[in-house]
Amino acid sequence: MAPLVLAILLGFLSNEIMFVLGDIGTATSFRPPYLPTRCYGNRQDQFPPGNLFVAVGEGLWDNGAACGRHYRMRCLSGNNKPCKDGTIDVKVVDFCPKSPCPSTILLSNDAFAAISRSNAKINIEYIQI
Repeated sequence: MAPLVLAILLGFLSNEIMFVLGDIGTATSFRPPYLPTRCYGNRQDQFPPGNLFVAVGEGLWDNGAACGRHYRMRCLSGNNKPCKDGTIDVKVVDFCPKSPCPSTILLSNDAFAAISRSNAKINIEYIQI
């Protein structure tokens, strides 16, 4: 029994340790239409399964080199306890369409709903994977 408990504890800690190296930012959602994007134009195959994709602000855009990057993220906090448990993996498909960008990362509606119960800005932790 003790080895099983230790294995579960180590598994939990290894998932949490991964985020110690992550960056902190903010996230909001953006609504369709999502096309065309600055990364892939009008290609329908650019969107990953589950529509878990994002547009990034200037700090992550890297003169377009961010296109296709994948990030793992989780909700940390926000007004009225919006966070859902767990993480999501998202793909960068666009540059933030608003100037100035309202957050570090703009999540598709589906991606935002996967980590938050709210539609307001949230604080996130993310790491490139």
